[in-house]
Amino acid sequence: MEAILTDCVQNSLRHFMFRNAIFLCERLCAEFPSEANLQLLAACYLQNNQAYSAYHILKGTQTAQSRYLFAVSCFQMDLLNEAETALCPANEPGGEEENASGTLVGFIMIGDLIHGLIETSIPNGAAGHYLLGLIYRYTDRRKSAIHHFRLALSIDPLLWAAYEELCVLGAAEEATVVFGEAAALCIQKQYLHHGVTSPNLHTSNEDYNLVSSRNFGSEDVSPRQLKHAQGNNLRDIPGNYHGTAGLSGAASQPQNGGPSNMPFYNTPSPMASQLSGVAPPPLCRNVQPNGPNLNTVNTDGSPRSVVNSTIQAPRRKFVDEGKLRKISGRLFSDSGPRRSTRLAGDAGVNTNANTTAVAGNGTNSSSKYLGSSKFGSVALRSVTVRKGQSWANENIEEGIKNEAFDDSRANMTSSSFPSGDVKSLDQDGATVPIGGVVISSSKIISGASEVLGLLRTLGEGYRLSCLYRCQDALDTYLKLPHKHYNTSWVLSQVGKAHFELVDYLEADRTFSLARRMSPYSLEGMDIYSTVLYHLKEDMKLSYLAQELISTDRLAPQSWCAMGNCYSLQKDHETALKNFQRAVQLNSRFAYAHTLCGHEYVALEDFENGIKSYQNALRIDSRHYNSWYGLGMIFLRQEKFEFSEHHFGMAFHINPRSSVIMSYLGTAMHALKRSEDAIKIMDRAILADRKNPLPMYQKANILMSLEKFDDALKVLEALKEYAPRESSVYALMGKIYKRRNMHEKAMLHFGIALDLKPSAADVATIKAAIEKLHVPDELEDNL
Repeated sequence: MEAILTDCVQNSLRHFMFRNAIFLCERLCAEFPSEANLQLLAACYLQNNQAYSAYHILKGTQTAQSRYLFAVSCFQMDLLNEAETALCPANEPGGEEENASGTLVGFIMIGDLIHGLIETSIPNGAAGHYLLGLIYRYTDRRKSAIHHFRLALSIDPLLWAAYEELCVLGAAEEATVVFGEAAALCIQKQYLHHGVTSPNLHTSNEDYNLVSSRNFGSEDVSPRQLKHAQGNNLRDIPGNYHGTAGLSGAASQPQNGGPSNMPFYNTPSPMASQLSGVAPPPLCRNVQPNGPNLNTVNTDGSPRSVVNSTIQAPRRKFVDEGKLRKISGRLFSDSGPRRSTRLAGDAGVNTNANTTAVAGNGTNSSSKYLGSSKFGSVALRSVTVRKGQSWANENIEEGIKNEAFDDSRANMTSSSFPSGDVKSLDQDGATVPIGGVVISSSKIISGASEVLGLLRTLGEGYRLSCLYRCQDALDTYLKLPHKHYNTSWVLSQVGKAHFELVDYLEADRTFSLARRMSPYSLEGMDIYSTVLYHLKEDMKLSYLAQELISTDRLAPQSWCAMGNCYSLQKDHETALKNFQRAVQLNSRFAYAHTLCGHEYVALEDFENGIKSYQNALRIDSRHYNSWYGLGMIFLRQEKFEFSEHHFGMAFHINPRSSVIMSYLGTAMHALKRSEDAIKIMDRAILADRKNPLPMYQKANILMSLEKFDDALKVLEALKEYAPRESSVYALMGKIYKRRNMHEKAMLHFGIALDLKPSAADVATIKAAIEKLHVPDELEDNL
């Protein structure tokens, strides 16, 4: 009877009939009470997203597998201390004092003795160390988290989620090292010398047990269940800042702000509270199993529809990482930047493909991000598709795969071998049962090599993306075979890379293709909604938000898209509610906290904005957008030292962002470090020559140093990129006034007025014209 009930429970789990499995397993436990059966019941509840039931069933149990399942339930309920206690033996410090500086290769090559100690100290081996690493990460113990993620990879080199976490933490080694020869030896040893099945594959029916350490630990507890869909690639850009000042706002004196009691210079402390696991999504609607013909492959097998393989005129990037925002709001006043100041508002657009004309409306109080306007005439930047050697070798690799498959079918037997039945043999002629199929050792070696080769490319691309070396990441992804390149995960990573490069049109194309390939996938859709926000594609954004909500109402990405939709419509209060809903569904989703901060700043609620940014940093200390957001708040509050510190933290994480460098230079200039400010502005200009923000800031600094000729040279160059920006001409008029060249000053003030600035800017410029013949020293006393 026990065997029959057990088999029925496992069969129900295999067919995702969780309620039936729970009912039958309760009968099993009632008839045959044992800890093994309790483990099976707990696994049923975990599969049915009832972590609280598993928690109460397993509380107080002592076996390794029970402790692991109990830790999983604790993690999902945000009881991280209890989860850690369950995983770590009482006589060990839980990795807190472990040396996290060792390399992965060193861990892999330690040998059987160390691996045995590892597996006996932490239940479920690699899966246990991975879960413990997550616990340490979310309790702000970075070194210990890195240590256990590396140990997880040393035990199971195919545990991609652990490498992904290391990339997010900025501690991943090169993928060629992690998935290299040592990893291949580890995999071969697992299969050839011990005859074990893959940690991530189920074997025969009698071995299929969801509570076994190999199966449940690494497959059935999905990364989403453990990580709560944190969205690790989900990194916003500085341009995604709600309600920030424009170029002149950053250069002029910020408004005063209230005091804050936050520890400005401290590392974020562990998060106080986190929500429990997210319920599984409903059946996806709008799914197209057989999608349209995407025509994504060239005749040579290379991808072509995602990146522009056609040489086109270079396109001008959006300023402020997206658009040139209104900068003339406070050129001549001491009141600081206005929250509504923006560039590229309602004015006309130059039709030149190499430059984009922008003018500000000045009154838009819903400025969500630094770069949020769409240029009318933009030529796509060309991206050359490299035809790497991996494409040429694809047919050969395909032949090897087919041969391995045919051989495996030929060797298939009707019975499944237990894991201990295959003795250690010489690699020539050795056979290993995997999933009921007997495969020769040579095929195991070949297959491991192919898998690791694929992971090397994927891993290196992801690592480079997390280091914000986005162009290098794009080049790496192009080395993938087209069948892997044109998958939703890879396309989403490519879209994020274009997003970080402020190439919004290319990001839109890539994310759109990812949606067509996998309309049910939510990977990167929060970033895609931000891309559409920057492009001001309100119809496409609204449609995307509705599609995501209908696909999964319990996913934070869906509500982030909905929030962006409302924010684009300038309804910041409703947008904030949607972002708060995303936080409620998944408190570990750092991007949702950041978006809440943006909306609070748009509503001028700086205190809650600071709290939201700090919450994001507690989850992901490398989420540079929140460091940037804090810097902007303190800049507006004239807390320049705090502002410089937070901009500096953002710059340390993402040293390639011209916008971060621009505002870091602005804070330095406010602290009377003008020479350092000019140096950082020069770096910002070199980082993105199409971004006029650092050029405008540099001209402001030069003018304050009374280097008028140098400032005018910079502004003349800036006119090539922003020929219709009134603030540029207004600043030139002010410089000519300082040089007592009143006719030229009047000319440039007049041009600035002709470009239809905002009403507030019109008043400012007219006031400057009225005081044209008033000496500067007298004007300051007026």
